[in-house]
Order: sequence, then C-alpha cells, then structure tokens
Amino acid sequence: MSVSASHRIEGHAIVSADGCIADPEGNTPPSLNNEADWLRFQAALDIAAVVVLGRLSHESNPNTARRNRLVVSSSARGIERRSDAWWWNPADASLAAALGRAAPRGGIVAVPGGRLVFDLFLGAGYDAFHLARASGVTIPGGVPLFTALNAGKTAEAVLGAAGLVAGPEEMLDPVAGVTLVTWRRRTA
Repeated sequence: MSVSASHRIEGHAIVSADGCIADPEGNTPPSLNNEADWLRFQAALDIAAVVVLGRLSHESNPNTARRNRLVVSSSARGIERRSDAWWWNPADASLAAALGRAAPRGGIVAVPGGRLVFDLFLGAGYDAFHLARASGVTIPGGVPLFTALNAGKTAEAVLGAAGLVAGPEEMLDPVAGVTLVTWRRRTA
C-alpha cells in the first residue's frame, strides 16, 4: 500500500500499561481519558488535512470540530462522499486513491484508530506514531493497539519492526503517570 509523498501519515493513540486502547466491548474506558493527552491530541487533529478512523470510532465520536474525516468501512463502495465524511473500503480502492480524494493537496493524515485501522496503516507505513501510555491503567481482556499484541508482542516492538525509532519520553501528566513517545520513520 503506497501513498503520495505529499501525504504524511501520523498515528495517535493512548494505551494502557498492557497496550490496550479499549475495554473488551470496544469502548474507551474513562481510565484512559487524560486531559493533557486530550489537548495535545486535539491540537494534532486540528492541523491534519484528514483524520482517518474506523466506522465504530466515527460513530462513537461525533465530529463536533467538523474536521475532514475518512472513515474506513466495508460498507463503503470504493470511495464515497457521504454527508458526514468521506467513506473508504480498502478492498475496493487504494489508500493513495482515497487520500487523493479526501486530501487532494496532501498534508498530515492523522490516524486515531481503532485497532484494525492502526493495523492497516502499519502496511502503508507511518511517518510518525504518537504513543501515549497511561502507566497505572490495565485493561484485562481489552482491545490491543495492534493485532500483533495478541501474540505477545509489545506496541514498541511492533512500531520498531515497522521501521520507526522511538524519540525521548515526555511526561504529559505526572500525577496520572501519562507519558508520550513519538516514534518516527528511520532516515537513511
């Protein structure tokens, strides 16, 4: 899966200490909600040319900021413009075609997930992945950030195997124990 050089793919996630983004039912638990991370995340979405997320994430998070969205869904036929967003079925159209329609001038492609969308973009290649972690939170039986975590891998191992290198750890919220590490594409 390839994208044009004018698009920069950046993943965004906050995970629990055990690498989960949601509870077993697929909902984000309140324990992963953190104001410092939320403000940083919203600022990143504000500058994105397009925000790519799965159907369930789209439906559970109203687009009150009226950002340009591309919803990944098997219910779409290729690439469709609907009243609420662009909709894309990767089985019917390439990522390059979808981004060409949703963000024709290029720019930052913000990817806030869910898991299958995070997996999909591993194949496309992230330019950066902003991984926040709530160190004091565990979600037994939760939905992992990447499917590979079900096989015992860590999020860090998956990002490293995808060609990304960890930057320095930043403390976003010392009281809640929320940190941020930005992983970036290795340069030649």
